[in-house]
Amino acid sequence: MRHGKKVNHLGRKSAHRKAMLSNMACSLIEHKRINTTVQKAKELRKVVEPLITRSKENSTHNRRVAFSVLRQKEAVTELFAVVAPKVGDRPGGYTRIIKTGNRLGDNAEMCMVELVDFNEIYGQDEKKKTTRRSRRAKATTTEAPVAEAAVEEVAEEAPAVEAKEESAE
Repeated sequence: MRHGKKVNHLGRKSAHRKAMLSNMACSLIEHKRINTTVQKAKELRKVVEPLITRSKENSTHNRRVAFSVLRQKEAVTELFAVVAPKVGDRPGGYTRIIKTGNRLGDNAEMCMVELVDFNEIYGQDEKKKTTRRSRRAKATTTEAPVAEAAVEEVAEEAPAVEAKEESAE
């Protein structure tokens, strides 16, 4: 039974695991998208999401807490300057895990971890839906008589064709 086992140790000692997750978090903040295994991604989410929540309020204490986890000044600056303003209105769920298949060498399940608000592909669909179409009364009135005239012309031609067929018989 797995009572009280909340942390996936990922086959590493605690110092190695903390350093690895810190480096992965810095890479995710810097590049906005990284490729890794699914298990590492799930553990990374537990590290990154609380940091992004803290970054919404720019205070000295929150910066120091973020630096104690990330240990890179540039990553902390990027987190508070670029990432925090973009996710300010989101209540949570800042990361997305997309499975990409298995790795060739050892068949490990791979995935892509990305920050949700920095994906341009999904953002474009929402912009396309907001286009508006104008309704013009003039356009519908001018097209209607033309369509009726075309129907009348076709109707007039039909009896002439039938008359020719009857005379041929």
